[in-house]
Amino acid sequence: MGSDWIEQFADAPDVLKTQPDQKTVVRAGDVAIGGREFVTMAGPCSVETERQLMETAGFVARAGARMLRGGAFKPRTSPYAFQGLGLDGLKLLAKARAATGLAIVTEVMTAADAPMVAEYADILQIGSRSMENYALLEAAARTGRPILLKRGMVASVADLMRSAQCVISYGNPNVILCERGIRTFETATRNTFDVAAIVVLKEIARLPVIADPSHAAGRRELVPALARSAVAAGADGQVVEVHPHPDEAWSDGEQSLTFAAFEAMMTDLAPWCELRAQRGCALETVA
Repeated sequence: MGSDWIEQFADAPDVLKTQPDQKTVVRAGDVAIGGREFVTMAGPCSVETERQLMETAGFVARAGARMLRGGAFKPRTSPYAFQGLGLDGLKLLAKARAATGLAIVTEVMTAADAPMVAEYADILQIGSRSMENYALLEAAARTGRPILLKRGMVASVADLMRSAQCVISYGNPNVILCERGIRTFETATRNTFDVAAIVVLKEIARLPVIADPSHAAGRRELVPALARSAVAAGADGQVVEVHPHPDEAWSDGEQSLTFAAFEAMMTDLAPWCELRAQRGCALETVA
């Protein structure tokens, strides 16, 4: 890594690599994020009902997902939109984990809720709207759970790294960075998927980097192509939204994959993931 990188991101020293092959592998249950495997986290945007969640969890597990994502607390732009089931949603996620073996990732929205969410989740997600909520970052970090940190909608790569540095400074080195698209002048997609950010972060940061093609696309038919680009860019995994009946979803149905579409995407990604794994093995051999 060149001295210009070090100077540009000097205020995130614990995020930067000090050696070219340095990397942090984050573990949640029996899943390792940042290693050779491309890890898929899949599930509904919102936990709605026990039947919806259990059906989805069982299917994504069979199709190759390693973690279940689902929102118990939902930050919504409209105050009239569904805000999540709260504690009842967390309990349903725990039940799905017991039934499928999938580790759980779910969002925490307030510092006060962090200990409660940590009782149920294997990874705490900090959403894009909360990336610079420093009280929340501290509270989430101090739970000891791994943190999935989403890039803010108008945040630079440097901003994301500074927030990650905050989490690490509170004694929690297990941070996963997530590129989920940023706000630009483009309106054809929900957000602009900054695939270059994945390449940059993999070059300079020691932390795992994953992608969120669902929020980047905003349209389910675009998600598989963005997922392929994430694998090709070197991402360590992805978080995608899947729903048994997307058109009836209580939130983000338009960007949620059907079961058939998720299965087809996972099949399509398999050779790309194999190439990624082979490249990782070759780099480790050289190192």
